[in-house]
Amino acid sequence: MRRETAMGNAGHERQLEFIQKISGRGETLVHVSTSGFPMSDELKARILSTLLTLMNCRENMDRAAMRQSALRRFAG
Repeated sequence: MRRETAMGNAGHERQLEFIQKISGRGETLVHVSTSGFPMSDELKARILSTLLTLMNCRENMDRAAMRQSALRRFAG
């Protein structure tokens, strides 16, 4: 996902698809982590690590989209 958007190969529809997937996975992780079931520290750490990875991926995709938008605006 990240490579495809960073290189500018992903169209708008594809980027929206990625964003929806990231949001869905993040929402699922939040529901699992706040469910009240007892979890080991290792599982909690994995959930937090995965959430951080999803947030970083989304941030990188947003930056790439802003870069592409700026290039289109100044180039044309």
